[in-house]
Amino acid sequence: MTNRFLSLLQSSQTPLLADGAMGTMLHSLGIPFDQCFDELNLTQAELVAGIHREYIEAGAQLILANTFGANRYKLAKHGLQDKVDKINRAGVELAQRVVADSGRPQVLVGGDLGPLGVRIAPFGRVQVEEAHAAFAEQITALADAGVDFIVIETMSDLYEIQEAIQAAREVETRRIVPLPIVASVTFTRDDCTILGDSPEKVARTLVETGADVIGVNCSGGPAQLLRLLKQMRSAVAGRADTQVRPYFWVKPNAGWPEQVGGRIMYPADPDYFGDYALAYCKAGASIVGGCCGTTPRHIAAMRLALDKNPQGCDIQILQTSEVSETSEVSEAEPPSRLAQKLADGKFVISAEMDPPRGLSTHKLIAGASLLQEAGADVINVADSPMARMRMSAWAVCEVIQRQMGVETTLHFPTRGRNLLRVQGDLLAAHALGLRNIFVVMGDPTSVGDYPEAMDNYDLVPSGLIKLIKQGFNTGVDHSGTSIGQPTSFFVGAALNLNPAEPDQEVRNARRKVQAGTDFFLTQPIYRSEDGPALLEKFAAKYGPLDRPVLVGILPLVSARHANFLNHEVPGISIPEETRERMEKAGEDGAKIGVELAVDLIEKIKPWAQGVYIMPQFSRYDLVAEIIENCKSLGKGSDYV
Repeated sequence: MTNRFLSLLQSSQTPLLADGAMGTMLHSLGIPFDQCFDELNLTQAELVAGIHREYIEAGAQLILANTFGANRYKLAKHGLQDKVDKINRAGVELAQRVVADSGRPQVLVGGDLGPLGVRIAPFGRVQVEEAHAAFAEQITALADAGVDFIVIETMSDLYEIQEAIQAAREVETRRIVPLPIVASVTFTRDDCTILGDSPEKVARTLVETGADVIGVNCSGGPAQLLRLLKQMRSAVAGRADTQVRPYFWVKPNAGWPEQVGGRIMYPADPDYFGDYALAYCKAGASIVGGCCGTTPRHIAAMRLALDKNPQGCDIQILQTSEVSETSEVSEAEPPSRLAQKLADGKFVISAEMDPPRGLSTHKLIAGASLLQEAGADVINVADSPMARMRMSAWAVCEVIQRQMGVETTLHFPTRGRNLLRVQGDLLAAHALGLRNIFVVMGDPTSVGDYPEAMDNYDLVPSGLIKLIKQGFNTGVDHSGTSIGQPTSFFVGAALNLNPAEPDQEVRNARRKVQAGTDFFLTQPIYRSEDGPALLEKFAAKYGPLDRPVLVGILPLVSARHANFLNHEVPGISIPEETRERMEKAGEDGAKIGVELAVDLIEKIKPWAQGVYIMPQFSRYDLVAEIIENCKSLGKGSDYV
């Protein structure tokens, strides 16, 4: 059976015209942003109907039901999670009634759904199966109400939009009439999604996942979306493995928003949108419309422009211009909060993150946001772990501190740096507001991407600690020359609580203390008794260790993972009973790993002053769960 939406797409010479913003219009009519716009389908139906009516009168051929946020997660924020079906059906029926009353039965109604409003694993704790179920629930309600097509829009996570597309296809299999899918993504100012995916990758992924129409909405203004449209179209148009011609959807914001007199204003006027309607047509768009900040006046201007070219446009693929990016140097951060918390005797929770392998920091920022929300006190950023080429750690630290406001600890290896490089990097780190430094030897280049690279160094860790604490922090460099003013670095050093040669480890720890280290981060342990054994050995020879110790915690995710760490990673010993428990856990290995980590953290609190959690396989969701469980158990005690 044919579908009216697909038939109209195939027969139209010019782009179909969709409506503009719903939220902007509702807010202009006095609805506050913190109110549930979707509930208005039930409580103020005529208000919503009036907006649909205006867009139809402006010439829109497609209108979207007021259901953008009507999924169980977003509705739960308003206590409406039990009304998913009712609100979605009401939104569709309301739009259908307005179409019927307009005398323009050719106008089609789309079921609109946006992001769930929660992060999906590995950057959140909502599992893909749960996300799939939430999308299927909303799409089923929209389909049962009789929408002509489904629009999945304003998405920034490819994992999330793929689940939504697959859920829509699953719903379609239970129906007689086809259920066309529009899949639309939003981008940041750097022409990537918030998780760092390029327009080309987005386009290919959406086509491969099964969307009938792909595109972009929201983001910046019309100019940016024209650029993005060209990149997406060139990535998939004419591909040999594409069985059907992909259609393209474009709905830009009315420019970048700004606050004027306490109100959100958008600079792009209707005439400007009319000009871009033709530009989108030439660039190959099949559907155009407006997003945030647009009104019926913008849609009317686009209608007028398209009607002047009823025979369509000569489609062109122009070479896209590169986006110039400007770096921004932030002001210095205040003195270390980590130092203050340790001085106050607080039990500190630190979590490790690895720098990205390429230019994008978007996924790293998403992970840092999750850890911050869970309650991490500080985020450690490793420097070229396993000697793999990655973005400079001190640049990543600066990005996290500037964008997230959470303090970081910079891993600073001595290997591969001569004395000039060490001191230059320290000055740069301090200028960028970094205060916490973790000094470590670093992994040998022989194990990494460039085994032939220089592996020399002028300083061992204790020597670098001395340079920082007794040199830079007093205002002089290695030669005694003034650096203008003292730095204020808070310096950590490595400690192995389960070493192959305990006496040598104790001597190394003593040298680091004498050099001036402020705290220790340890390798992972899996027995609470490992720490006291080494600390007692240190105390017997040099007196009690008077530096805070943050104990390494590396959550296990499976029996295979546990066996690998135990047998192949030097310095890690996992008890047999722990490995047996992971073996019995089967598919619940990650869950048991979290339980084991939380239990271990509670046991080490009498002798440690914090933990240093190292996620495996970028499972920041598991680290967040551990942190929240620890915070819950420690309420009213020494947790911050």
